[in-house]
Amino acid sequence: METVSTSKAYGGTQGVYRHASTATGTDMTFAVYVPPHDDGARLPVLWFLSGLTCTHANVMDKGEYRRACSELGVILVAPDTSPRGDDVPDDEAYDFGKGAGFYVDATEQPWAKNFRMRTYVEDELPALIGAEFPMADMARQGIFGHSMGGHGALTIALRNPERFRSVSAFAPIVSPLQCPWGDKALGGYLGPDRTAWRAYDACALIEDGARVKDILVDQGDADGFLVEQLKPELLAEACKVAGIDLTLRMQPGYDHSYNFISTFMADHVAWHAKRLK
Repeated sequence: METVSTSKAYGGTQGVYRHASTATGTDMTFAVYVPPHDDGARLPVLWFLSGLTCTHANVMDKGEYRRACSELGVILVAPDTSPRGDDVPDDEAYDFGKGAGFYVDATEQPWAKNFRMRTYVEDELPALIGAEFPMADMARQGIFGHSMGGHGALTIALRNPERFRSVSAFAPIVSPLQCPWGDKALGGYLGPDRTAWRAYDACALIEDGARVKDILVDQGDADGFLVEQLKPELLAEACKVAGIDLTLRMQPGYDHSYNFISTFMADHVAWHAKRLK
């Protein structure tokens, strides 16, 4: 692991790091914020998955999480959203290819070689964090994200309930099977067999028996993607049928931007900290 940069913030250390990924076959960059802590302390780990077009830097620059993480003693890890590099295939559209990995392991060509973000986020990067950050307590992990990253957080938590004690999301894509973004991404990465898509759809996973104890979702009611792409009512219905305790907060006047995310970031960090202590 190579250290790209470190700086002090709220008594802790904001770092950016790079490593050669076996999962993606590329170099991958990620951010880690380690709050102030006593020598020998073990701290819970909270993963933030970003949305379309983002890198690790978007939440690091605009997410305003460091004060809450310092006050509550939580490490925050922010991976990239896709593989990068000149040899990585891409698409001209913003919602497919680089910056739009959708946290899946692609099976279709030419994407299958590099676009293995499920393996990267579920397996490879956690192993690296556990090895390189001795204060990280990998027995206490939570996960959250925004939009495409909210989709990633929900599906990863539902597939790995023994690993993630907590899950939340900002304006998540709750059912890629039922929206244009998901139809394009999952069709392109996984092919036409829609049964293969169900492992990457939070509502389908719940319908198929996956369970977590509770979920927090914040959604702006002025979000331009709300009706066509996000459809939080589908998650509400799936959770109601399954008996999952969903707190869905429709936030009046808020859109899809980091102005929305930063407003409620401390609430989400506190939600996770309570469940990770």
